[in-house]
Amino acid sequence: MAYEIFIDGAAGTTGLQVAQRLAGRSDLHITILPDEARKDVEARKAALAAADIAILCLPDAAAVEAAALASELPVRLIDASSAHRVAPDWVYGFAELTMGQTEKIARAKQVSNPGCYPTGFLALTRPLIEAGILSKDAQLTVPAISGYSGGGKQMIEAFEAGNHPPHFAYGLGLSHKHVPEMQTHAQLKTPPIFMPSVGQFAQGMLVHLPLHKHVLKNGTRLADILTVYEQHFANQPLIEVCSEWSDVPSTLAADALAGFDKLQIGIFANADDSHFWAVARLDNLGKGASGAAVQNLNIMLGLDPLTGLSQ
Repeated sequence: MAYEIFIDGAAGTTGLQVAQRLAGRSDLHITILPDEARKDVEARKAALAAADIAILCLPDAAAVEAAALASELPVRLIDASSAHRVAPDWVYGFAELTMGQTEKIARAKQVSNPGCYPTGFLALTRPLIEAGILSKDAQLTVPAISGYSGGGKQMIEAFEAGNHPPHFAYGLGLSHKHVPEMQTHAQLKTPPIFMPSVGQFAQGMLVHLPLHKHVLKNGTRLADILTVYEQHFANQPLIEVCSEWSDVPSTLAADALAGFDKLQIGIFANADDSHFWAVARLDNLGKGASGAAVQNLNIMLGLDPLTGLSQ
């Protein structure tokens, strides 16, 4: 018997990629509403009622509406929007975040899929904070760049028509909606300064974490940070700690993981280990969105978490 899965918002970028990852699976039956019914409340409620799990690939307001429609139904939810990422009654859907997170996702009725930038940031910060190398009092700066597919259909069309500059920064008001998510799940006392940007490539992402030695535990060396990452993500097949990056590659391409559902971590340092540069690389539509949603779906159904994912 196949599980019933409803993709609410399958016409959007994330929804399309979720559907691609689920296509052809015999253990799932996928429901996608036709275009004329996508905003029909009764059609959506009926689809929610019939589903074992619904994946909400919607703008924030529509995701809140869908959650309200589902509140009295047995359907379990995965919300790919940012509407519920710090909500106390939703489980945060980053399985590798900390010990026991996978088990919380497996039992949850409501799972909030992480944002793409926060996924990279949390992969870099949470292990260091848990290990006591980085203090919760740390004041951090987070430069990052994403492929233009993260901006949705309008941005994709504009870039591909040549109507955008090749690279631009945004979120200049220092109030990006990802910041509460980043602060909360990193367990930081101060919001990080988040500096997002978009480049002229479709998929991919680099999230940077510069660290002066004074924000780290006294005497911390490059090898100490690398060991923390390796231990934290041991036996996590979708997180690759790239120890060979310590040899410093000449360049680090942001789009190298386009089409894959894993995340890579690297750490660099200067000669006297006084300055460090941690980097997370991922596909903003893979581990940063649709890949994570499918991973969470598999976990919630008690299946192999890697089913349908590309490593």
